[in-house]
Amino acid sequence: MKMTNCKILDCTIRDGGLVNNWDFSVDFVRDLYDGLNAAGVEYMELGYKNSPKLLNATEPNPWRFLDDRFLKEIFPQKKFTKMSALCDIGRVDENDILPREESVLDMIRVACYIRDVDKGLELVQRFHDMGYETSLNIMALSHVHEQELFEAFEEIGRSPVDVVYVVDSYGSLDPKNTEHLVKKFQTHLPNKQLGVHMHNNMQLAFANTLIGVENGVTFLDSSVYGMGRAAGNCNTELLVSYLKNPRYELKPVLGIIENHMLAMREKWEWGYIIPYMISGVLNEHPRVAMARRDSIDRDKFTEFYDTLTSPETTGASVMK
Repeated sequence: MKMTNCKILDCTIRDGGLVNNWDFSVDFVRDLYDGLNAAGVEYMELGYKNSPKLLNATEPNPWRFLDDRFLKEIFPQKKFTKMSALCDIGRVDENDILPREESVLDMIRVACYIRDVDKGLELVQRFHDMGYETSLNIMALSHVHEQELFEAFEEIGRSPVDVVYVVDSYGSLDPKNTEHLVKKFQTHLPNKQLGVHMHNNMQLAFANTLIGVENGVTFLDSSVYGMGRAAGNCNTELLVSYLKNPRYELKPVLGIIENHMLAMREKWEWGYIIPYMISGVLNEHPRVAMARRDSIDRDKFTEFYDTLTSPETTGASVMK
């Protein structure tokens, strides 16, 4: 297991922002960057590079709509840890993207569903031409048919994308599923680096990430204290402490948790919670469980299970 070849990409701000509507203070984001840098983490994702105009946003949200001028004020001097942003097809204004040499960002990641891989790769090409490292994150792989994947591989293989991600959007993959997908990606994309982005609905995010490591995956997504949408992500502190890289230091990440994340966890909910487990087991989009947690029936677990497994809903797709 070549653990020293791996690179951790911490997405606490980007994925964690789905928990609290990106209600992070500038001081916290700076402290997080300093802590991750001290811990030796290679990348920190600052949020989304989406357009407020295209999303009809009425309120400023600096981490959901990253602005390079704002980022330069926040981070006048970059350190070892590189910075990334994620964008969704149809939600990014290419005119908002500066060339890499004028931006604090080093990598721009493009997220899309399998049906939109061609559009995702168009964005990848543009960002590549502007000098950025790039990735393509194909969401909801547990709902993708094999033939669709093979067709996508042909397009991806011809593209300049640096990293292609195996994304467990529903938190429904187990280690066997993960290994199967990683090997499939490796076979059909031998010249691309691979990444994994795992969710913790079934307490398998860390295990699935390590399966990726064992099978040659380079980029490992994680978040501090597992903060991320619904059940959250693989924990940064687990990876930093487990991977055999002398550069990694656990203590700075523990400091972030102690000084910030414990209070956040009292205010906002994420992590292993039964409705999220149920949605993962049933390979359903986590939004059904998130809606349940926002209702007065939030702890009626058996009723929720019956709702999702009744003949009227079984087999119905909720990803659209």
